[in-house]
Amino acid sequence: MTTRTTAEPSAAVPLLDLQALVAAVRRRRRLWGSLALLGLLLGVAVAVLLPRPPTAVTKVLVAHQEDQPNDPGTLIRTDVALLQTTRIGGEALRTLGSSEKPEDFMRDYEGVGLTNNVLQISVRGDSEAEAVARAKALADAFVADHVRRIREAANADAKALLDQRDRLKDELAQVNREIGGGSPEGTSKASPNMESLFARRAELTSRISDVGQRAEEARIGMPRLVAGTQIVDAPRPVRRSLLKTAATDAAIGLALGLALGLAVSAVGSVVADRPVLRREIAANLGASVIAELPGRSPRLWGRRKGRAARARLTSSLARTVRNSAEPLSLLELGCARGTSAIALDLAGALAADRPVVVVDGLPGGPLADRRPKPGDPAVVGVERAATVPHQERRLGVGSVAPGAVWTDLPYLGTRTVLVVRAGHGSAAWLHTVARQLAEQRVAVLGVVLIDPDPGDRTDGTLWDGPRTVPRGRNEPPARQNGTGRWRKERLPMWAATVPDSDQEGL
Repeated sequence: MTTRTTAEPSAAVPLLDLQALVAAVRRRRRLWGSLALLGLLLGVAVAVLLPRPPTAVTKVLVAHQEDQPNDPGTLIRTDVALLQTTRIGGEALRTLGSSEKPEDFMRDYEGVGLTNNVLQISVRGDSEAEAVARAKALADAFVADHVRRIREAANADAKALLDQRDRLKDELAQVNREIGGGSPEGTSKASPNMESLFARRAELTSRISDVGQRAEEARIGMPRLVAGTQIVDAPRPVRRSLLKTAATDAAIGLALGLALGLAVSAVGSVVADRPVLRREIAANLGASVIAELPGRSPRLWGRRKGRAARARLTSSLARTVRNSAEPLSLLELGCARGTSAIALDLAGALAADRPVVVVDGLPGGPLADRRPKPGDPAVVGVERAATVPHQERRLGVGSVAPGAVWTDLPYLGTRTVLVVRAGHGSAAWLHTVARQLAEQRVAVLGVVLIDPDPGDRTDGTLWDGPRTVPRGRNEPPARQNGTGRWRKERLPMWAATVPDSDQEGL
């Protein structure tokens, strides 16, 4: 009979469980650790096998006529853009006497504005001497082009001012002719006109003087800008340490590999939907987690801890088997070898009471085909389970992995303990296992979790009963525990039926 849980309002399920995601990513540490190590090795290989070409660097002080203290760096960015032009690159190549195309040469150098007036030029070459020569030629070409543009701008301003001055002089000459050609007759009538001409002459004279002064200033400021644009740091090769370069590239490769590995692990965990936490495994199987066994540890103390945990589990299962006449089975999911070892240990513990026969229902029959050792229990295949004498205790070992024959499970035992490896089965498959066991009328006593997540702090115990249980005459007998309190003996319960889809659960 399938147990029915009390209907309670369920909490809202989050779209993404961060705790489960972190546990799943941590479980795939071999993947992202391998990718991080691969990135580190690739970084070192790139630094050793593909060294950077020799590079020379120089610094140029650039003076601008429009320099302002609050300039956001627009002028120096303009100089960097002008440096990356075929005109300056071609002039540098002509100085070097090279036949290389300016477009190709532009790929071998770059400029960076350090301040509003300092430009750093980096040039690569086949050797350090060639890189230094290229940097010197490129810096000279940039300085010459900048000076030429300053002179052209100053000459253009001065020429415009001088042309304006000449026009004002012609206008002044015309005013002077009008003043000199005035008739002495009718002086009283011509007086206002003469006053305006004199005023106009005075204005033109002042403007001519001002324009002339501005033309001189335009030419006077040019030498200061020309002298201010110069190479302040002579071209020199850049010294690079192979060890430092390898360490830098290795760190970059390690970071990129780690980021890629974590991203792939996170996406894979979400897509695979394989429960790792006790809470999720218990909820999907409809049975509580009663014990945990650590995975295989390469450390000596880890192996001792695993043997001690398996011994405690064997003792607990032996007490469960002795207290009931119904046969018990161990059904594995992702841990056939560990389940076989648990079954042999349990059979050895029960053999002291009466003979035990292990029914091997694992795919391929690894227990039935193994070479028996002295003291090992008898092992038969599932097809011979019905021939086991009643006076002998039967212990079944089977599998609920994909491809399992569900109808054979009742022959292994009407009660079962599921031995599940954390993160092995998907949530959908765990639902299938719970439903099939319920349909085959196999009672699930609990789940033994293999290789649990070490950071799992969730609760794997299910509570399917009411909050307050009334005491009645049909109530099971109570036992007294070590604390002096009386507790009710918990009976084995059938695996809860889990619907395949929302429609089946409605």
